[in-house]
Amino acid sequence: MAESSGLRAAICTMGCKVNSYESAKMAKQLSEAGFALVDFKDPADVYIINTCTVTQVAAKKSRQMIHRARKLSPSALVIAAGCYVDRDDSLIREGVIDLAVSNQDKERLIPRIEAALAKGPLTQAPSPEESMDRSAFLEEHGFTEHSRAFIKVQDGCRQFCTYCIIPYVRGPLKSRPVENIVQEVEGLVSQGFREVVITGIHLSSYGLDWEETSYNRAQSEGMFLGNHLSDLILSLEKIHGLERIRLGSLEPRLITEEFVSRIRESRKLCPHFHLSLQSGCDRTLKAMNRQYTAEDYLQAVALLREAFEDPCITTDVIAGFPGETEEDHLESLAFLKKVSFAEAHVFPYSRMEGTVAARMADQVPQDVKKKRAHQLLEVTAVSSEAYMNSMQGRILEVLMEQKDEETGLWVGTSKNYLRVAVDRECVQGEILFCRIVGKANIRSANHSASGLDTILQGQVTS
Repeated sequence: MAESSGLRAAICTMGCKVNSYESAKMAKQLSEAGFALVDFKDPADVYIINTCTVTQVAAKKSRQMIHRARKLSPSALVIAAGCYVDRDDSLIREGVIDLAVSNQDKERLIPRIEAALAKGPLTQAPSPEESMDRSAFLEEHGFTEHSRAFIKVQDGCRQFCTYCIIPYVRGPLKSRPVENIVQEVEGLVSQGFREVVITGIHLSSYGLDWEETSYNRAQSEGMFLGNHLSDLILSLEKIHGLERIRLGSLEPRLITEEFVSRIRESRKLCPHFHLSLQSGCDRTLKAMNRQYTAEDYLQAVALLREAFEDPCITTDVIAGFPGETEEDHLESLAFLKKVSFAEAHVFPYSRMEGTVAARMADQVPQDVKKKRAHQLLEVTAVSSEAYMNSMQGRILEVLMEQKDEETGLWVGTSKNYLRVAVDRECVQGEILFCRIVGKANIRSANHSASGLDTILQGQVTS
């Protein structure tokens, strides 16, 4: 494609942080090909919806954004990329979209667009004031979250949890070489980023595709080895100028004494661990094919709390899985109280066609799922409040990210994933040490969408 294509392009990202990372990569391809990047709500010649299908709600929202793009500019090229189109080709068969781009083809976006555009001309180029540069585009859409960047280190999943469609749409494990990741992070640090978030479709499997024996042994022993991931963390540790390393979602089976002892060597690793739970009931965990017990999970949490000072432990929980009885639910509820999470994302079970769970008998009624989800959220709200209160008087290291326009306070994120506001002028990317003195009176949410919901008030100590 010519150096300046004279066309506008807009991207809408649905779903996970991996999708955010891949959208940033697609934006880079478009910018380098001469496209002017514009906001998704504005007129464009090419609309790309990076879809999600992890739940029925996510799939519905992806379809809605596709139809919105078509209404915005009826003559535009509308592209659906990612998990939804890998699962369902009806959108292109029905003429709803012009082009489907699979997860595997996201890195070859421009040739696919070129072929589609060769069928006919589109609209005129935007004026300079109508477009934004790539860095502004990425910041506008949260791909970089201002002072931190997402780094996708692996793709694919082999776990086949009975409720999950992702292994079918993301394919086999594929891990990036450590050297390649280090090079990318070094480039981001040179651009001013102080923190990286290591993400993947199944991060705990990082590197297991390099040695089939490792994967087989991990499965047979009911655990993950974690050697490759800890190697990656310690390699990133050596990068000058990188201040923080944060991990994405992990499996509790990864948290072994060996793994924890290795990652403790990193002074840059943030003590924030998102351990996927899904249920605190062993019978339900077995039906989900989660391959660990509630006791296994407790042991993993105990290892982390012993190794790190007041780590932030967060999780995901599904309410109303097929066959879940009231007794199962109460068992899960009691487990959440026992662990005392800093935060839990609670979702009513979403029936996804093509999964084992969708065919299970004893589907739980929607009103019951919602009631159980509400009860789980009430429990985690109490433990989250307790975790926040335990920070009073503590000095936290805070990476400043953005100014809240309503209050004039600067808001940043601590290493243990708490949002902290300070009443002074700051520089984006600046790291401050702040004593927690209360809760900030901030109602707006125009700051970075990272950290737990409550914003703490901090006083700068240095």
